Formats: sequence, C-alpha cells, structure tokens
Amino acid sequence: MSRKEEKPRADVYGRITDRIVADLERGVRPWVRPWDAANAAGRIMRPLRHNGMPYRGINVVLLWSEAVARGFASSTWMTFKQSRELGGYIRKGESGTMVVYANKVTKTETDDNGDDVERTAAFLRAYTVFCVDQIDGLPELYYKSTTPRAPPAQRIAHADAFFASTGATIRHGGDKAYFAPSLDLIQMPPFESFRDAESYAATLAHECVHWTAPAHRVNRDLSRYAKDRSERAREELVAELGACFLSADLGIVPELEPRADHASYLASWLGVLSNDKRFIFAAAAHAQRAVTYLHGLQPKSAEIDQAT
Repeated sequence: MSRKEEKPRADVYGRITDRIVADLERGVRPWVRPWDAANAAGRIMRPLRHNGMPYRGINVVLLWSEAVARGFASSTWMTFKQSRELGGYIRKGESGTMVVYANKVTKTETDDNGDDVERTAAFLRAYTVFCVDQIDGLPELYYKSTTPRAPPAQRIAHADAFFASTGATIRHGGDKAYFAPSLDLIQMPPFESFRDAESYAATLAHECVHWTAPAHRVNRDLSRYAKDRSERAREELVAELGACFLSADLGIVPELEPRADHASYLASWLGVLSNDKRFIFAAAAHAQRAVTYLHGLQPKSAEIDQAT
C-alpha cells in the first residue's frame, strides 16, 4: 500500500476530531445539540439511511451536528448514486457531508523468525452523503414530515419498560445519580426531583450505559475510573454519547443542560481529543456497543442495523 493511499485514511480521524474539538471549544456538545434546535422539534431520532435504517456510532454524532449547523429538518441522508436511483437530483451548489465506515486491510509481513505472517489492520473509509433537504425529485414519502412515534405518555411508559427489562438494580434516594460498580447498582434521585420525565429517563440512560461496563456485560475497563481523571473523562464521554443514542432510539428528549458534575469534563475532553485523534471514534463505538447490549436485554428487541 502506498503512502499516498494511507494519508487520506489517517486524515479522516483528524478532520472529524478537529470539528468536534471546535464545537467543544465553543462550549457546545455536538451530540446533544439536535434536541435544542427548533428544526428538530418533535422529531427525536437517529439519522436514517435512504432505506430507513438508522446510522450508528460516530456517524450519528456527525450527522446530528451537521443537520443543526445547516438547518436541515429531514433526518434522512443518502449518497449521490442512491438519490439518482430514486429519481432525485442534488440541487446545484449543495455540498455533501462526510460519513465513515470501518474496513480492514490485511498485510503480509515477515516476523523475527523470517516467517511470513498476515496482520489485519482496521481503518476508516470516508464517503459523502446528502440530506433529503438538499435533494429534489425524490418519491413523496421522503418529504413527509416525521412525527413522534407515540404520544408523550406512551413514550415514557415505553422507556420505563425498557429500563425495567435490563434487569439492572435501580435504587432511588439522595440527590446524586451514579453507578456503583462494587454493589452493581444504579442510584437515582427520586423521580419527583427531576424537572420532567424526559430528564429522568435521559439521566437513567446515562447510568445504564455505565452499568454495562463490567466484564460479564460488555467488558469496558473501569479499574482506573476513580484514580485517573482522564480515564474518568473517557468513560463519562462514552456514557454521555450512549445516553443520547439510547434517548433517540426510545424517542425521548434528553436533558439540554450539562449536568453539574459533567461540566468539568469539557476541558478534559478537549485535552484527550487534542492528543488522540481516534478517541471520539472509540468512545462512540463503546457507546454503541453498550446501547446494543441494552437493546439485547429486551424481550422483543428491535435490531438496529449493524453497519456503521
């Protein structure tokens, strides 16, 4: 593989991370912004592919951020080729948005004993998609307004059932929300202390992502959480992303303001992201894995597309 081929792949991590760092430097968490945008009112969901399947992981963050930054109302995205196959055409002057998918390359190398060995390395490949708002001529169904999947009361009841089906031990009392690994339980303030049911559900989603970490669940190492500030910041970013993904899946509106105990993580996230261009990708992947695990505990789990 030539250096010319390798450089664009490495740049994918840098370009996306730089964009997220720029948002954080302005005090904006790009994975939360859609719920604070007028154009997204009543349409809380993950970005969708042309076939209606939801995006996953880092692509959720990228497309949410882009939709708000450019004022897009539609949640559906597609490639130039897909739009043409559906009879549509990109309006003149419109620019696309980068998304990524994971791929692997296998190389044959010589080890210390002189033997040929195959090594597999993962990398990201970028491609461009356009929001339906940028495309004319598509079938009418792509332009219909998306409405909430259920009335608010039913959505919250559905969320309560979802959390109950995880089997997590959830206790209520006090004024703090946290997961206690030594006791394997989630502690939540009383429901009445939250400003609304959506904020309660979003906070519980965050703690449920922490709850997935132990080895007998998804095996995300928390051994240094209490001792290392940067490791704590990493895990909190995983939980925050996971809570947003899960809130979108459940059709609930997460809290819009940063929790008081998370505001201090902004500086830590900036430090980590500046030094590790791949960290946001790993955090999004861990968050997606946690959410997928929680879905898998449901009695009739709706499978989410496994592609990135």
